[in-house]
Amino acid sequence: MPLVTTTEMFKKAYNGGYAVGAFNVNNMEIVQGITEAAHELHSPVILQASAGARKYAKPAYLKHLVEAAIEVTNDEIPIALHLDHGADFEVCKSCVDGGFTSVMIDGSSKPFDENIELSKRVVEYAHEHGVVVEGELGTLSGVEDDVNVAAENAQYTDPDQVVEFVERTGVDSLAIAIGTSHGAYKFKPGTNPHIRLDILDEIVRRLPGFPIVLHGSSSVPQKYVKIINENGGALQDAIGIPEDQLREAAKRAVCKINIDSDLRLGMTAGIREHLVAHPEHFDPRQYIADGRLYVKEIVHDKIINVLGSENKA
Repeated sequence: MPLVTTTEMFKKAYNGGYAVGAFNVNNMEIVQGITEAAHELHSPVILQASAGARKYAKPAYLKHLVEAAIEVTNDEIPIALHLDHGADFEVCKSCVDGGFTSVMIDGSSKPFDENIELSKRVVEYAHEHGVVVEGELGTLSGVEDDVNVAAENAQYTDPDQVVEFVERTGVDSLAIAIGTSHGAYKFKPGTNPHIRLDILDEIVRRLPGFPIVLHGSSSVPQKYVKIINENGGALQDAIGIPEDQLREAAKRAVCKINIDSDLRLGMTAGIREHLVAHPEHFDPRQYIADGRLYVKEIVHDKIINVLGSENKA
C-alpha cells in the first residue's frame, strides 16, 4: 500500500481501545528501527517529522526514507507520514505539496480566534489535496526542536473550547494538553508525575467519537538513561510520563501518542555503549547499528505495553 492518511487508523484505534504510535524520524536508522518493530508486531505506525528533522535531513530525504520503509515491509502495515508542529500555513502547505499524508498546524500559542483562523486555512488547503489535519488546543511545557515553552506558560486544554474549535476549523484530530510535556525533563525529582485523565474524560464527553492526540508522551525509560550515564553521559533528573497512564489514555479516546525523546535516548545509549566497549571502532555502521537496535527495542515495548496496537494493522 502507498502512504496512507490517519483517518482509517484512528477509526480503528478509537473503536478498538488502542493508540497508534507517532514516532519522530530524523535519519535512516531511526526509520528502520521503528518500522522493523512495527512490521514484526503487525502494528500501524505514524512516522512524523519536526521542524528540526526537516532542517537536518531535508523533507525529500525523509519522504523517500519512509517510502523505502513501505517497500521493505512489503506494504504489509499502514504507514502515515505526518508533519509535527507545523508553525504556519506555508510550512503545512509545503508538506502537503511534498507528499505528506497528514499535517499538524500548531496555533496553540495564539489567541483562540487566531488559532481557529489559522487552523481552518490549513484544513481547507489540506482537504483539497486529500491530506488530514491535526490541530492543537492548550500548551505543553518543555523543549523539543523549535518548541520551547516554560512551565509557567503551559496551559491545560479548556474543555469549554473544544467543540467550537473542532466545528469551526474542521480539523480531523485534536492535540490536547493534560499534563504531558516535551523533552526528557518533564517533571522535577520527588514529584508525582501524572496526566489529567479527568480533563480527557470531559473532552471525550463533549467530542464523542473524535480522535484525540497526546504530544510529549515519552516515558524516559531509566534503562537507557543509566546506560548513557554509565558511558560518559550526564543526564540528571530525566523523568517522563508513566507508561501505565499513557496506556489508560489509549484505552479511551487517545488515538495517537507522540514519542520522540525516548528514541533519542535509545539511539544515544546504543552509540555511547558501543564506543566505550569498542574504542578502536571508527566505522559509523558499527556503532549506529547498536543505536538502531535500542530504537527498535523501545518501539517494540511501546507497541505492546503502551499503545496496545500489536496485530492491529
